[in-house]
Amino acid sequence: MAAPSEKQLRQSILDLLAERREGATICPSEVARALGGEQWRDLMEPVREAARGLRSDGRVEITQGGEAVDPATVRGPIRIRLV
Repeated sequence: MAAPSEKQLRQSILDLLAERREGATICPSEVARALGGEQWRDLMEPVREAARGLRSDGRVEITQGGEAVDPATVRGPIRIRLV
């Protein structure tokens, strides 16, 4: 199976967020698991990169501990929410 494109990753992020209540977040691993099957861990960085792209476009926020953070400097677990 071919790796998902960044466009597919971005759309999957938006689709998962659309299924949640307003203000809810998702973990990048949810997207990776949905698209990657047994190889989901290989998609973690591409999903994070897609989330950074969506943030640059003003579509999502990257959060840690419930607060919006700069994805260029954040380390550790993140979550994603719609703006």
